[in-house]
Amino acid sequence: MLLEDMDELVHCPYERTDKMSETKDACYKNEKLVDIPPGETPTFIMSKKNITRRSFMASGGKSTLTIGAGAALLGTSKIARSQNASKKVVLALIGAGGRGASHASGMSRLPGVVFKYVCDVWKDRGSGVMKQLTQTQQRPPQRISDMRVALDDKEVQAIVVATPEHWHALATVWACQAGKDVYVEKNPSMSIWEGRKMIEAARKYDRIVQVGFQNRSGPYAKSARDYIASGKLGRIVHVKVYNMLGGSRWEPKKDGTPPAGFDWDAWLGPAPYVPYNAGRHLDWHPWWDYKGGTLADDASHQLDLTRMVLGDPLHPKSVLCTGGNYAYQSGREVPEFQCITYDYGDFSMTCENGNATDYMRKFPGDVRFGNQWPHWQMSATRVEIYGTNALMYLGRHGCGWQVMGAGGEVIAEDKGLFPDQWHQPNFIDCVRTRARPNADIEEAHRSASLVHLGNTSYRVGQKQLLFDGATERFTNNQEANALLKPAYRKHYRINDKI
Repeated sequence: MLLEDMDELVHCPYERTDKMSETKDACYKNEKLVDIPPGETPTFIMSKKNITRRSFMASGGKSTLTIGAGAALLGTSKIARSQNASKKVVLALIGAGGRGASHASGMSRLPGVVFKYVCDVWKDRGSGVMKQLTQTQQRPPQRISDMRVALDDKEVQAIVVATPEHWHALATVWACQAGKDVYVEKNPSMSIWEGRKMIEAARKYDRIVQVGFQNRSGPYAKSARDYIASGKLGRIVHVKVYNMLGGSRWEPKKDGTPPAGFDWDAWLGPAPYVPYNAGRHLDWHPWWDYKGGTLADDASHQLDLTRMVLGDPLHPKSVLCTGGNYAYQSGREVPEFQCITYDYGDFSMTCENGNATDYMRKFPGDVRFGNQWPHWQMSATRVEIYGTNALMYLGRHGCGWQVMGAGGEVIAEDKGLFPDQWHQPNFIDCVRTRARPNADIEEAHRSASLVHLGNTSYRVGQKQLLFDGATERFTNNQEANALLKPAYRKHYRINDKI
């Protein structure tokens, strides 16, 4: 029904590429898109210090512990694709932009998976994904503009939600109420209240809800979690999460007329009504009504990955966010830079987030899909985990981890691969088996809440907020509590009682 979320494969979060709407199974190699045959892992990413799958298996898996852990799980995608593959899964894609096209490409190549609908409120959006699905499935999906058509279709078992963020929660709740499973992109919600309602809907209607926190399906993320759980890192005392990206100056646009074939009212959905504005429509990131800024767009991945490897701690006790539009001094609503401190009681965590540091880099393709380590110091999306014994560097989206000793020597490590190849099949497998997915909505909600906590602290005047995790309310600021639940428009509302 709705426009796309940003594609994770796009290097800059504020850049869009039409190539992604034509994507097959693709990834970056040396910053270029290359095609990956269905069900295959590219040979250039199969090695760890030039150890191939064949040579690794021939060695009996004795090369290193971390290689063994990762390589043993590399076949997960193939296992998932073979289990219950005879059970047909009928999907509907909601949001036909870059990220939606990427999911449609990956999932449609899994055995027994068919997309019946492609839904977007802009009739000119999605020609690429329609063409790709027609070729892959040997049958064209139906093009619709109202997701309720798919929700009312009893043949549809699940939907893939790749819309702007302000539609994620409502689409998920509607789908659960209609008896559909859901794959929903990050950040899954616009508020802590919305996230809780998504959990309630999933549990009440016994639905699978997988969130696009795909790092949770990566073998290297699991090996990092196991290493920390073993106690070798020591007691965790501090964590630093970085999301220091490049960007550009934001300039407001004047109100205008919606393009032909575009339903502006439906695009707004639950958000407050405003006259059509191309700046809101095509770049919704600077507006609180549609997204939580770069913190929600990219940092949410690092925050979720961090929670996972730490054993998924519950909500923090307090949060303090400072920041502002320091670089471009533009009039965007969301801040260009944020520094957030979370207090968990037995350790603290900071998140440094910004979009004006062009010299920092998201991990390129030869790291995400290749056999190289990031340059940790200049990595824009790294995590540093400080134990009493050693320091762990951790990278999202297949960038692996390394543990450093006091002299800077590498004590342990595990390289990774971009995790969509496990995450998408995990969702399809869970639709068939009814098992809980790797990025179940409950843990995803707690990770997303870190975004909401930070933004709320900023919005109430950069004040420290005390948070009761049991009730999911603030204990020292009623203004902050008022931001827990968005205002909804008529006909686009999540009710208090699910």
